[in-house]
Amino acid sequence: MTGQQLKNSILQMAVQGKLVPQDPNDEPASVLLERIRKEKEQLIKDGKIKKEKNPSIIFRGADNLPYEKVGNNKPVCIADEVPFDIPDSWEWVRFSSVVNYSMGKTPPRKEAEYWNNPIHSWVSIADMVADGHISRTKEGISEYAADKSFKGKKSPAGTLLMSFKLTVGKVSLLDIDAFHNEAIISIYPFVDDDKTMTSYLFAVMPLLSKLGETKTAIKGNTLNSDSLDKLWIPLPPFNEQKRICAKLNDLIPFIDKYGKYAQEVSTLRASFPELLKKSILQKAVQGKLVPQDPNDEPASVLLERIRAEKQALIKAGKIKKDKHESVIFRRDNSHYEKLNGIERCIDDEIPFEIPDNWEWCRLYSIVKKDIKRGKSPKYSECGQNLVFSQKCNTKHGTIDLLLAKYLDEVTFTKYPTEEYLTNNDIIINSTGHGTLGRVGFFCGNDRISNAIIVPDSHITIIRCFETVTNKYIFYILKFYQPFLEKLGEGSTNQTELKPATIANLLIPMPPSNEQHKIVEKIEASLQFCKKL
Repeated sequence: MTGQQLKNSILQMAVQGKLVPQDPNDEPASVLLERIRKEKEQLIKDGKIKKEKNPSIIFRGADNLPYEKVGNNKPVCIADEVPFDIPDSWEWVRFSSVVNYSMGKTPPRKEAEYWNNPIHSWVSIADMVADGHISRTKEGISEYAADKSFKGKKSPAGTLLMSFKLTVGKVSLLDIDAFHNEAIISIYPFVDDDKTMTSYLFAVMPLLSKLGETKTAIKGNTLNSDSLDKLWIPLPPFNEQKRICAKLNDLIPFIDKYGKYAQEVSTLRASFPELLKKSILQKAVQGKLVPQDPNDEPASVLLERIRAEKQALIKAGKIKKDKHESVIFRRDNSHYEKLNGIERCIDDEIPFEIPDNWEWCRLYSIVKKDIKRGKSPKYSECGQNLVFSQKCNTKHGTIDLLLAKYLDEVTFTKYPTEEYLTNNDIIINSTGHGTLGRVGFFCGNDRISNAIIVPDSHITIIRCFETVTNKYIFYILKFYQPFLEKLGEGSTNQTELKPATIANLLIPMPPSNEQHKIVEKIEASLQFCKKL
């Protein structure tokens, strides 16, 4: 339950006579209502308010059911219309029966004399503090506007305002004299010298306004004058109104505090699965997700095997020689990198500590395909082969080839086979605002029939040696994704993540057996996260 839901529940109790006990010694609402009618008649006689065309009188019939007489029409039973039951000492009334209200205006915007030299406050819905007080306004109007548009009829401080368009039922109290726009009404309850009725309506109108028949507007819903007049008001005895308001004033601080905590819990609940995922990945890359096995072959041996395999492939002409071969090692409790025969300390680059049987390496040291982006393709309306674009690597963490376009067959012949996407390839979106740095994983389940798929010029492919668990590297890069998103270079709309930047990423490398265990643990944990 949100704070607003709790508040609505309490208000519902209030308007049903369930929030405070009834006092048999209270003057019943019927007597108050009679005083209201007499005051209205006198105000009409004095020319201060207009006579209602079809006044409503609601009463209990001999069968104890509610009836309504409108104007000169015959009374009709309204038992099926009243929203809920109220105590015997209360009365159902229509809004226009107990208040006088006035609508505002917006002076012509294009005529400067209405807005220049603003000396009068003018309230719009944006100025209304929900269930609060208005002490200032964003805009003001001139003396000319006050006279021309409003005939000087300003709403005095203490007036209850309510929006009846777009945000129906928003209420505020004026702390200043002010005019207001046409989406707001000023409410003046009858028999209200001590503002008891104002306080009661201030509390309950956000709820009661929702009982009105609204019409759909361009930017929201609206009540017209007829539906405003007909709003249902459950009228308690005068003294009970005071008790209701006092009780609500006591409860509001607790409701607000509950609402704050409920929002915090809701925010935490919504963000918790994602935070948990990040925590899982962080523990994984730091060697804290699964225990180390002293019998595992250390990562240093694995990296040596990769270097040997790489040299064999270079010698066979299957891959190009690294321009800058990197070897990272520990010495004297520090990390060093040997690059082009030169050693340098890289402690300031190491992002976190890893277990002793792990090693740091550059990403390009463990891939068997050059880290580079795809080509700019020529598309076709149909065909057999597909182009993998940024949108195929969805923000939901899945691969969607239904978003891929067909590749022109002539263009296809220009792609070497090593550019074809293969199972377990890691995909990184490398250009553009909003998708830059997004990491995906391509597997057999993503493939459409026997289509060959190639990356476009916005996609970088990472393909590791078979001795490396590609899924582990994927999760490493997934952990790095927020960091990758910030590494783009260039203008806002043309930001690119350069292949060299990706290639130089530091990778925490566990022993081979531990890589498999980490992947299994991550995927089991992520399945749990989906259930939260």
